[in-house]
Amino acid sequence: MTLMILTILGLCMGSFCNVLILRIPRGEEFVKTPSHCMTCGHNLTWYENIPLVSWLIQGGKCRGCGVKLSAQYPLVEGANGILWFLAGLRFYGDWDVLALTCVLLSMLLVLAIIDWRTFTIPNGINLVIFVLGVARLVTDLEQWTGHMAGLAFGGGLFFALWFLTRGAGLGFGDVKLMFGAGLFLGFGPVVLALILGCTVGSVIHLIRMKRGAGKKLAFGPYLALGIGFSALFGEPIIEAYLKLFGL
Repeated sequence: MTLMILTILGLCMGSFCNVLILRIPRGEEFVKTPSHCMTCGHNLTWYENIPLVSWLIQGGKCRGCGVKLSAQYPLVEGANGILWFLAGLRFYGDWDVLALTCVLLSMLLVLAIIDWRTFTIPNGINLVIFVLGVARLVTDLEQWTGHMAGLAFGGGLFFALWFLTRGAGLGFGDVKLMFGAGLFLGFGPVVLALILGCTVGSVIHLIRMKRGAGKKLAFGPYLALGIGFSALFGEPIIEAYLKLFGL
């Protein structure tokens, strides 16, 4: 029952993630302004705002103007619901870590899509992730050295790369992201996140370049993938790896 409730909450948060994804790049207010059609401005009623269900019932169209709505809406809602469900499986009973991880996963989903489209990671999203990192440190003070080492390694490494390449190798938004993510994850998990993100990013981008994509790379989505995976499964994977070598 708890996992079901968490998944439903994740779907609802996914609806808000869609709001952030669409409005932040346009500089639009996203707290007080009601949900509305981005084409005709039709304000959505409560029954037009039910995650997944409303989009399906309306046939993927706006009730106001009939324009076809992007499949992004149900996909983001569904993805966020799945991520929160996975977090519930992983951290059930550890409620503070569960809550922080759920919010982290949602923010990673938002920044991944925004960066993929705009090659920009919003400062506000990076700030939220850094605050989550501080909160994670506070809830895990016994391991404070690991969290600080994660901050120093993740953020420090990316800052050095940014400085040495004068911003040609990666954007400063990626640097800010890794400071917050490193603080949240700790040393071992942030190393795993970087390995996964860099590997997947390199492979996929090389494939895309062969198919005609330009050399410009949105690194945020791949970093988000590595960070999210490591937040969920990093610690047990690292423990299993160390046990394999008797460490």
